[in-house]
Amino acid sequence: MSENINNTSKRKAELKEIIRTLNTAKDHDKAKKEMKKRFASLLKDISPEEIAEAEQSLISEGMAVSEVQKLCEIHVDAFEDSLKKNEKIDKKSARLSKIPGHPVATYRAENAALKKEIKYFLKELRSLNTASDVEHVKEALASVALVEVHYARKENQLFPFLENVGFSGPSKVMWGKHDEIRELFRSFRSSLELQHFTECKKKGKELARSLNRMIFMEEKILFPTALRKLPEATWITIRRGEAAIGYSWIKPGNLWDANIVESFGNNSEKTSAASNNATSDGDVHLATGVLTVEQLDLMLKNLPIDVSFIDENDIVRYYNDVEGRIFPRSPGVIGRTVQNCHPPSSVSVVQTIIDDFKSRKKTEAEFWIQMKGKFVLIKYFPLFSGNTFKGIIEVSQEVSAIRALEGEKRLL
Repeated sequence: MSENINNTSKRKAELKEIIRTLNTAKDHDKAKKEMKKRFASLLKDISPEEIAEAEQSLISEGMAVSEVQKLCEIHVDAFEDSLKKNEKIDKKSARLSKIPGHPVATYRAENAALKKEIKYFLKELRSLNTASDVEHVKEALASVALVEVHYARKENQLFPFLENVGFSGPSKVMWGKHDEIRELFRSFRSSLELQHFTECKKKGKELARSLNRMIFMEEKILFPTALRKLPEATWITIRRGEAAIGYSWIKPGNLWDANIVESFGNNSEKTSAASNNATSDGDVHLATGVLTVEQLDLMLKNLPIDVSFIDENDIVRYYNDVEGRIFPRSPGVIGRTVQNCHPPSSVSVVQTIIDDFKSRKKTEAEFWIQMKGKFVLIKYFPLFSGNTFKGIIEVSQEVSAIRALEGEKRLL
């Protein structure tokens, strides 16, 4: 086997065989030992990118995303030793990613902070024995839960750009792992409210393990792969869109400044990009009036609702950047397929809505959820020009105050 180990196609085939075997094995520990022994030469020199690409290739061949998602931690366990030894990034990317302000440096700084928060949470969890201990655990949990911003930034600011270079595995598999962790948070909170302390300790440890495992997968697979696949110009764009989502626990550094980095780029390329992105300051003639571009933009940005527009090809073309959005959005979402803007568990529902709209089976879709003390109404509407389907509008609104209205309030 060793004489063929550098053959790219053979390496990919062997990796896929490892993953398939682990996915179908009844005894995963035994299977991991057998795979490590059988593919020892391969595992000595494997790159993070190869693991991710092997999983993505299996998805492309028809393996259910849920299956890869369910067992990806087992895959990582099997490759853990080699991942700890190998971090195949070119020297320039490795150096840049450590400069405060670079998106990867920010993600890693957040991970370092998260590790400390997890340790403190586990310390408080061990002391959870009476009702008087609950508040301390809640406070520790609330701090750990800021990881949601970290995950949201990955989903909205990193995954779209990996998809743009044909690498959609992270958004399909890792986003699903985010949702699993979110569910662990919900389950733990429920047990804590009921003061089931033994159950809390068990669930809390499981949550901590999942969070630490995600850190490992980011540090050893996601970030090295992203650094290899995304050019510097893309990291500049990512950096500029991060503030729209926010940060967990830290403030990003500024030694790696997107504006300064860009100033050393190709001037002709920047000029071309600027002209391609330029918009006219002329009037916009609408069906019932005429607005300037500035007026139209101001109107949309000041609506008391979140609005997104998806075109006839399922591509996100616009969202109104209102202050205090219910759902986070950042510039990275523009140009992304709407299917990739949702966690894997929701994609089938999203696709059904789209298909029903295009066939005119339905003229709207409506959902409502409770989150963070808010009651949120979400509605989707199809758009047609004559008989031609032109896209979908998504509208989200916090309606708690509207639900509470009674009687009348007249203008006078």
